[in-house]
Amino acid sequence: MTARISGWLQPDQIFDGQSLLRDHAIGITADHVTELRHLSDLPPGANPRRIHGTLSPGFLDLQVNGGGDAFLNTMPTPAAMAIMAAAHRRFGTVGIMPTLITDAAELLDHAADAVLAARDQQGILGLHIEGPHISVARRGTHATRFIRPLDDRTIAVVKRLRTAGIAVMITVAPEAARPGQIAELAATGAVVSIGHSDTTAEQVRRALAEGANCFTHLFNAMSPMLNRAPGVTGSCINSTAHAGIICDGIHVADEMVALAIRARPLPDTTFLVSDAMPTVGGSDHFNLYGDQIRLQDGRLVNSEGSLAGAHVTMAESMARLINLVGIAPDAALRMAVTIPARVIGMPHLAQITGRRLQDVLVLNADWQVLSTCATAAHAA
Repeated sequence: MTARISGWLQPDQIFDGQSLLRDHAIGITADHVTELRHLSDLPPGANPRRIHGTLSPGFLDLQVNGGGDAFLNTMPTPAAMAIMAAAHRRFGTVGIMPTLITDAAELLDHAADAVLAARDQQGILGLHIEGPHISVARRGTHATRFIRPLDDRTIAVVKRLRTAGIAVMITVAPEAARPGQIAELAATGAVVSIGHSDTTAEQVRRALAEGANCFTHLFNAMSPMLNRAPGVTGSCINSTAHAGIICDGIHVADEMVALAIRARPLPDTTFLVSDAMPTVGGSDHFNLYGDQIRLQDGRLVNSEGSLAGAHVTMAESMARLINLVGIAPDAALRMAVTIPARVIGMPHLAQITGRRLQDVLVLNADWQVLSTCATAAHAA
């Protein structure tokens, strides 16, 4: 039985997961959006209340290492995942994929147990396993001592999670996998993402043929694009696979973000990730592998001077895409909502109908998060 509509709200625009709609209103109950209609199609006496701003489903982030001073590598627990999700929700990200970076093998077991226990927690989308099966040459801040070839132990963890219905993304360097291993991972329904790789375009093509269907933080920690050697970067841009990208003005220059989006053969294949660390919603430092990571001028750096994740939110990234990179607002919203939802097989998270009011955002004219629809509905 359909819940009774308690009222109608009419914002300036509504992002329905694909386009920005004007002259539309949403029907709401006490806590959900139940209908989306053109103003000409509203029932008699609807009398929608006006809301200034744009309504959009909340952002989805498929690469979140930490938040609110919680760091998955040092706290692979359901409680840490809840802290991370709450920290990012403050900035409009309503769903995260907690991300475990390269570390001791037993930590992956703990993270798998944690995500299984947290499967019913609001905002936990699954688990991103970023390493340890990566290239030493393109390790970034990942610790060399934990890097190893893809093995049966990791594949077994992925199978265990997928059998339980948990969404999994696993970042792998093709050179760290034996023939057939990527196909074995892909057969589980996991998103196999090529990243932290120093390999050739030819080896990338073989990985894609085996079932890899994504790339991890385009441009970062991958062999560069040269005139006679496309590397992982050129292979990614030329492919039809999905690709995450960090848009903070630090990891990738704004001009390169724009170039990559324009150059890809299919639209809507590049999506935003934050690669956020515990400093988002937390303090200005944290510990990684016994090294103190500090926030300096917006950059997180380790003692080697290497970038150690990002201090940025999806809200900041999406606004930057529009205001500085020059991406159309509807395309930028798809990069923050629709494409991530599609990548992990949860397209309903890009829809506005059926969503909780607290999972729908109100954005201002500068594309900054003002509030949630729950707050706006009570204030209207």
